[in-house]
Amino acid sequence: MTESYMKKLSSTLLDAITDKDPLVQEQVCSALCSLGEVRPVEMLRACEEYLRQHDKLAHPYRAAVLRAMERVLSSRASELDKDTASTIILLASSEMTKMKVYSVLAWEGKLSVLVAVGRQFINKVMEELLCRLQPGALPHCAVLHTLASLSVANAFGVVPFLPSVLSSLLPVLGMAKQDTVRMAFCSALQRFSEGALEYLANLDRAPDPTVRKDAFATDIFSAYDVLFHHWLQSREAKLRLAVVEALGPMSHLLPSERLEEQLPKLLPGILALYKKHSETFYVSKSLGQILEAAVSVGSRTLDTQLDALLAALHSQICVPVESSSPLVMSNQKEVLRCFTVLACNSPDRLLAFLLPRLDTSNERTRVGTLQVVRHVINSAGECLHASLDPTPAIAGAQSQLTAASTSQLQAVLCFSLPSI
Repeated sequence: MTESYMKKLSSTLLDAITDKDPLVQEQVCSALCSLGEVRPVEMLRACEEYLRQHDKLAHPYRAAVLRAMERVLSSRASELDKDTASTIILLASSEMTKMKVYSVLAWEGKLSVLVAVGRQFINKVMEELLCRLQPGALPHCAVLHTLASLSVANAFGVVPFLPSVLSSLLPVLGMAKQDTVRMAFCSALQRFSEGALEYLANLDRAPDPTVRKDAFATDIFSAYDVLFHHWLQSREAKLRLAVVEALGPMSHLLPSERLEEQLPKLLPGILALYKKHSETFYVSKSLGQILEAAVSVGSRTLDTQLDALLAALHSQICVPVESSSPLVMSNQKEVLRCFTVLACNSPDRLLAFLLPRLDTSNERTRVGTLQVVRHVINSAGECLHASLDPTPAIAGAQSQLTAASTSQLQAVLCFSLPSI
């Protein structure tokens, strides 16, 4: 298939993208993708040229062309030469920032093109995005969402740029007044933190194994200060949940002494959200991450917060579960994960809390408690066995348990975990 014939065929298909019938539009996209599988560079250049020459083409049709480009790039980006990659990056960046209305769905195709190219040409994509971060000016929300998506799609490529990105974003964080803009910042900070954690967990495969948490800790704490002390107080529920989602992974990057300093306010602040939100999955997920971070730095604050944590988590697990609600089921899993963290950190006090609740007359409380007991037996059985040993360290906690309850749990442990 000659290049001129390929160009003519692509142009014919692209002219048909404006057909009123959605089925025809989808067939055109499929045909473009098929061409792209055979000759990706020619197809992508034809699409880029078409969009550039038809600047007034309505958004739905432009989005359809970009979706076709993204599908080809997802599997064939490695075949692009640098000039073609640069041309596509400039196109997608321009398309992304044209729209003034905040809409992730509207930007989806444009963001996806940059993310797809960024898997192979991350330096060029980041160079373009960094140019969109102007000192003293709020960035376009689409730029924030693209940076967030790239952090997940290519953590190894993005994380080395994070110090530069954060140094551009943090000075303007306080300028964000609209909830939609704040939510975009929260999403970006969440994904930056997740990408950094993935990078740090795989340093043996990372391009720069010298990167350490210290490279991000100070900047992440500055962002944390704004999110927790200001944005979390918003009346807008969606913004509060966006903040909570970000705080979970961010907590792992905070300087150890800062995290310990913040926990007496952070943990009650997160627990208070259980009363403000009917959908508590994101609260429980973030709480689990914060607890893991606290345990990892050997926090002593958990001891003073443990009673409130256990009571709040136990209340969540005793709520009737609607199997038809994925978020409710997911919340239960996250709550149980929190119990696992606490079982490994304070098994004696966990048992002192749980065992008396097995003897209550309230069926829902008993069922919820048994659910927790069964879960921690499977996830932290060794810690629980250790806490049942008559050692001086746990004698105080053991004295709080009834003999019947202790015997009951020992029987359950021996039956459930005979190999331990």
